[in-house]
Amino acid sequence: MAEIMNPALEGATLFIPQGPDYIAPYSYTGVDDEIKAYQTSAWIGTALMTSPIYDVCGPDAAKLLGQVCTNDFSTLGMNGLRHAVMCNEKGQILTDGVVIRIEEERYRTYWLDPVISYYVTSSDLNVYGKVMTGKEYFIQIAGEKSLEILENAFQANLHDIKFAKHRIQDVNGKNIRIIRLGMSGNLAYEIHGDMEDYAEIYNLVWDAGKKFGARKLGLQAYNLFNHTEAGFPNINLHYPLPWFETSEEMSKYMYSVPHLSFFNLNRRIFGSVGDELQTRFVTPYDVGWDFLVKNNHDFIGKEALIEISKKPSRTCVTLEWNAEDVAKVFATMIQPGDEPCEDISKPSDTGYNLCVREFRFEYRADKVFAGNKEIGITSGRIISYTYNSMISLGFIAPEYAAKGTELEILWGTPGTRQMKIRAKVTNLPYNQDYIRNENRDVSDIPVFKK
Repeated sequence: MAEIMNPALEGATLFIPQGPDYIAPYSYTGVDDEIKAYQTSAWIGTALMTSPIYDVCGPDAAKLLGQVCTNDFSTLGMNGLRHAVMCNEKGQILTDGVVIRIEEERYRTYWLDPVISYYVTSSDLNVYGKVMTGKEYFIQIAGEKSLEILENAFQANLHDIKFAKHRIQDVNGKNIRIIRLGMSGNLAYEIHGDMEDYAEIYNLVWDAGKKFGARKLGLQAYNLFNHTEAGFPNINLHYPLPWFETSEEMSKYMYSVPHLSFFNLNRRIFGSVGDELQTRFVTPYDVGWDFLVKNNHDFIGKEALIEISKKPSRTCVTLEWNAEDVAKVFATMIQPGDEPCEDISKPSDTGYNLCVREFRFEYRADKVFAGNKEIGITSGRIISYTYNSMISLGFIAPEYAAKGTELEILWGTPGTRQMKIRAKVTNLPYNQDYIRNENRDVSDIPVFKK
């Protein structure tokens, strides 16, 4: 990515490097204030500015996508999108992301690279790829006032954009793409366009956002709270990906693109699951994405997923941690003479480890028990400032997934002091106070008028 002027840095109190040429805003007013903005107004974020973007082009583009994804691309129109899932032969998720069709024979993918480029470069189909990372900006806005803010910013009526749809809007002579999609759990949009237009478009959105009480969202708040509270399991946040455990050929390719594979190339593992990587890897059924598996075409992992579908071993739930037990774990850290447990007071266990000479991503997964029976794992633990609680996502046996089921979590990486914490199955998503984006009727939102 060429060095760019980033207006999102204004007001940031903490920064983090994302690649050699880009500094990201890590925190502004603190995660508590930032994350709550989606409830009454909106948050505006640029956490995905460095997203891997890769175009699949050519007469066989849709055919190749169908071969390597669980989704069906044969009916994808020019204004639709797919939440694409790519699996290995075991049915384990290699990556997932968004695919939109931007030309007749051109599909833009977000977060499918480097897996998708591995398949494109090794394919004998009439297809080729274009790396678009760093050439397109990526602004997110999420919250109850997000549509009003965008219409105010762009002086246009955007009510026609349905969920999981996108279209081009002219703004001051510049084409921007608006997608109705997001991870807050309520109304949300994405804004994309040429990187050279980024500063102008961001400033328009932020200037409008300020009028409605919006907040800027830092990378910390986005990574730590957005996905768990809204019930969206996420690659690199809730589970690692089996790029180096799938095949020798794929592993060799991933080593050749370290700038794209650092999330899994430099991972650090924590939690009572220990170094059991196969337990940490997930299938679409584990994370509740069975609806994204379309068996009307052949794709990598299809046979394994058909077998898994007959009797899934795990499903996704939200777990609410017992406050008294959490307090007991924390107390070990401040009791003289006691062996301390791992720190449970951190806002989240997901994040970066920034050392002088390394940039590593940390994954935590702890075992979940029903009595003495191990029934799955939990990850993505956060302190929910919105609801004054501690929660996580759990990938557990379906027979224990009923709301209110009492379970226990084993806290502590092997070799450290371990303690069990009571937890109960609760709402998925946890923030059910708001209408989901896919169900939101925007007709009651005032239409912008000049």
